[in-house]
Amino acid sequence: MRFRSDPKSGNELSILGFGCMRFPRPLGVIDQKKTEQLIVHAVEEGINYFDTAHLYPGSEETLGAILQKNKLRDKVYLATKLPFSRCRAYEDFDALFNGQLKKLRTDHIDYYLIHNIAEVAQWEGLCELGIEAWIAEKKQQGAIRQIGFSFHGKTEEFLALLDVYAWDFCQIQYNYVNINYQAGRAGLMKAHDKDLPVVVMEPLLGGRLAGNLPKAALASFKKANPNRSAVDWALRWLWDQEAVTVVLSGMNEESQLQENLRIANESYPEMLGDAEHRAYDAAIEAFNESNKVACTGCNYCMPCPNNVNIPASFTAYNMSYAVGMFSAIQLYAMSIRAFSADNYSPRRCIDCGACEKKCPQHIAIPSEFEKLLAHMEPWWLRAAMAVASLCKKL
Repeated sequence: MRFRSDPKSGNELSILGFGCMRFPRPLGVIDQKKTEQLIVHAVEEGINYFDTAHLYPGSEETLGAILQKNKLRDKVYLATKLPFSRCRAYEDFDALFNGQLKKLRTDHIDYYLIHNIAEVAQWEGLCELGIEAWIAEKKQQGAIRQIGFSFHGKTEEFLALLDVYAWDFCQIQYNYVNINYQAGRAGLMKAHDKDLPVVVMEPLLGGRLAGNLPKAALASFKKANPNRSAVDWALRWLWDQEAVTVVLSGMNEESQLQENLRIANESYPEMLGDAEHRAYDAAIEAFNESNKVACTGCNYCMPCPNNVNIPASFTAYNMSYAVGMFSAIQLYAMSIRAFSADNYSPRRCIDCGACEKKCPQHIAIPSEFEKLLAHMEPWWLRAAMAVASLCKKL
């Protein structure tokens, strides 16, 4: 495993971090045995940065139990996050934090983040509740070793947030199609100039840079190097940049872990050549032409009060432009039962706005649903499906 230094603490962090939001859930419940095997193997191979959060259902409890059972706590740097939107008073900081320590079966958090900050005003609201004094107390006690924030907002807000507090690190969404999105490269470089380690999330954009790339993007990569997978291209682009400290990957299969380990061990700063950079440029152009909704499938918007499967709907919608309508309609029909009576289709949306408030990508979800339905469920297709269903009953 390759490592990069955290200038603030001197810690040597594995360039590949284990993102714990997407633990394997074959039946909607975390597969404890499979998750344990993945985590133990990851540590054996040198991965020492594990990222979880209060808002990831079952993640903290599962990770804590596995680390304790296998005596791995002292071999890893543990990162988790404060759900600041649930803090209404100073006492809430302790209530939430102590609950996390209990679930993670530890007495300290190595890298603690304010979760999903989007603007300076949110941080100022926390300051009014006394969070700066609370952080200072926890750091003095050793309960929090490094304090940072994860970000989903506009570039100018990220740049401002870096200056309003003496942060120890930060976490941003960053990949080769998000160069100018959210914190972007401008944010990455300013954080690096301030000697902040930068942890990258969504390196594969919720899997879209792995399995659902447009044909033109795949062709550009294949022409430059036919032996690399789409995942390989995405991760190398990040590790080529010295300012990137840790790249988080939500690995839920042994094959994913093995592939990511191999790529990490082959990667170093400034390894990419001119031909490879031209391949990225062509892939970005093809992706942007087919990308209709910036959904990463994080599921923060779920559950929907009216049972719309929001992430699956957008996955199929984007897929229709990237790889073709036939495959997209198959996915759409299977994942949300779009043309059945008990569907999870966007047709069920009542525009309550609950999803929009929780979306870290700030997607205008009900408005996007109108475009999606016109594209994925035109009247003639719904009529044909209704006729087919009636014929089956006769």
